[in-house]
Order: sequence, then C-alpha cells, then structure tokens
Amino acid sequence: MPEQPPYLRIADELRQRIAEHVWEPGDRLPSRAQIGQEYGVGENVVRRAQELLISKGVLEGRAGSGTYVAEPRERVRVVRSSAREQPSGSPFRQDMKALRLQSDWESRTDAKVPAPAEIATRLGISEGEPCVRTTYEFLADGKPVQLSTSWEPYAVTGGTLVVLPEGGPHAGAGVVNRMAEIGVTISHAVEQPEPRHATAEEASLLGIQKAALVTHIRRTYYSDDGRPVETADIVVPTAHCEIVYEIPINR
Repeated sequence: MPEQPPYLRIADELRQRIAEHVWEPGDRLPSRAQIGQEYGVGENVVRRAQELLISKGVLEGRAGSGTYVAEPRERVRVVRSSAREQPSGSPFRQDMKALRLQSDWESRTDAKVPAPAEIATRLGISEGEPCVRTTYEFLADGKPVQLSTSWEPYAVTGGTLVVLPEGGPHAGAGVVNRMAEIGVTISHAVEQPEPRHATAEEASLLGIQKAALVTHIRRTYYSDDGRPVETADIVVPTAHCEIVYEIPINR
C-alpha cells in the first residue's frame, strides 16, 4: 500500500485536533512555520493541508490575518434553472427564503465600460463597445456565498429606465424581468460551469483562501431572436455552497 502523502497526514492531524477541541471554532491556528516545525514538514506541506481543509469548510482563511477554525456552517443550496426567475423577484432571494436564510446583496454599477475581448465575443458585439457592468456580492445571513459580474450592452438598455440593474423603478428585478420592461423577451440562458481556484480578490471577498475551490459559471441570456443581451461570470465557493440544476420538462 503506497505511503500517504505528507500533506494528507498533516490534514488528518489538524482535523483530529479540531475534533478533540484543542482548537475551537473561531480559534486562530499557529503559523505554518510553527506547525511545520512541530510535525517535521515544510511550510508548503502545511499550506496544502490547510488548503484541503479550507476547501472542505473545516478551516477558513482571512486575508492578512491567518487561518482559523471555521464556524459550523451548513452548505447553502444554490438552484440554477431558467424557470427560477419569476415576476415576484430575484431567484437568489427565492432560494434563500426557501432555506429560511436572510438574503441580501451589495452591488456596484459602472456605465459605458468598454467590453473586453472575451465579453464582446460572448455578447456578439465588437471589442470596446460600451457596456453596463455590475458587480455583485450575494449574502446569506450576512455571509458571502456568491459573486457575480454582469455585462449588458449599452446599446440594448441605454436611455431606458432599466439601464441601471440596481437603480430606478425596476431595481433588483433580475435580468428577465427588467428586459421585459423594454420589450425584450428572454427565451433561454446558457451556463458553462467549471471548477477552478479562487483568485486573491475572490478569496478576500468570499472569506476563503486563495487556493480554495470555486465553481465559475459563465452565464449568457438570449432574447427570443437569438441575440445575447447579458452575460455574467458567477463564482460560488465549493465549501459553502452546493449547486443544483433544475431542468424544466415541457410536455
């Protein structure tokens, strides 16, 4: 039987200390140098062990502060389905209400931002064409559970009451409902999920370590004439959320 990799052994040791209440939820772990010295391994081995436990929700990293024992936290169920967006409001709010969690989000919108090459390709426009870009941080009971950066061609919404996704009379109504207000009917969305490691900025916003796993979803909404009218990059931390896809069946 092959020998267990050193980082897995250290991960088991750290997990055992937590199980035995040597470290309690909220406690800050010793430095990697201290842990490495105690167990006779290098700091990189300790880092990999901590990253593994962070990805499983056992530990959490705090930018500029260190690594801590995570508070007990149930994974949030995030439902992805084209049928979720209803006239009653945000699908995220519906999901959190079903879980009896308080939902909220923080956002920032910048108008007439030149479309980067990849975004332009996804929206079927020329690189550099103006877009409305909105960044979101979604919260469940005050804790971040999802990030999103949305892009809408300014040519579609410019000069209308829905040009600002989180401003005006239709603020927070969601893409489908806002577009309907200006006569654009959304027929479907395409989503492409893939796993990757969080960037430093994402990790800081989500309260996870840079190496922690996230699911990156590239989503694009299409109108009934086949035109892309919005695209977004959605980032969900694997340790805190499970993603479920509902597939509507039309008879």
